[in-house]
Amino acid sequence: MSEYQYKRVLLKISGEALMGNNEYGIDPDFVAHMAKQIKQLNEEGIEVAIVVGGGNIFRGVAGSAKGMERAQADYMGMLATVMNALALQDAIERIDCPCRVMSGIQMNEVCEPYIRRRAMRSLEKGEVVIFAAGSGNPYFTTDTAAALRACEIGADCLLKATKVDGVYDMDPVKNEDATRFENISYHEVLVRGLQVMDSTATALCQDNHMPIIVLNIDGDDNIQRALAGEPIGTVVMQED
Repeated sequence: MSEYQYKRVLLKISGEALMGNNEYGIDPDFVAHMAKQIKQLNEEGIEVAIVVGGGNIFRGVAGSAKGMERAQADYMGMLATVMNALALQDAIERIDCPCRVMSGIQMNEVCEPYIRRRAMRSLEKGEVVIFAAGSGNPYFTTDTAAALRACEIGADCLLKATKVDGVYDMDPVKNEDATRFENISYHEVLVRGLQVMDSTATALCQDNHMPIIVLNIDGDDNIQRALAGEPIGTVVMQED
């Protein structure tokens, strides 16, 4: 444990990441790959909590844009995150790593309701905890739910695992000369409108001094290296 700078982490995984190379749905091979990384962290003494998105199945904002009532669309998106959480839980448990799913919406036949103190106790016992259904409220993204849960459980940092290797000053897919930041402040992210997380999530992390590490989800040891303090991805934190 001495090599790691962070002991308790909140890992945010987008629904799109779970697609792997598919166009939609869940890629079992990618989920199994993520499960192995999570188990390794768990075995090395890192307390791992996870918030997973649902964009690979249904995205509430997209449904709203096509005329669906926003709250209804968001609830459908929350249910999609539960499906992803159950798939990830299954993959983690199949490799003998204890894991439980807690949902912001009660569905007792499928998973437990989210109870903060129970979640923290589970982490202390060495169980991986997956938070499903976002915050349980419409109009809030899973990014905001990740920031909220990270603050609630007293995480040391919020890891946002994406398909990009950090935060850039412009879209690196569209601009070859985009520059990646190694470190950036919450204020600059908000002022420049950089797409790290949505503004509500970034502001919540700023108010509670929660560091955000944005890194590429691909690779076998990116998460471990980031937690050890290596310059992987981009660190968003308070200015000195």
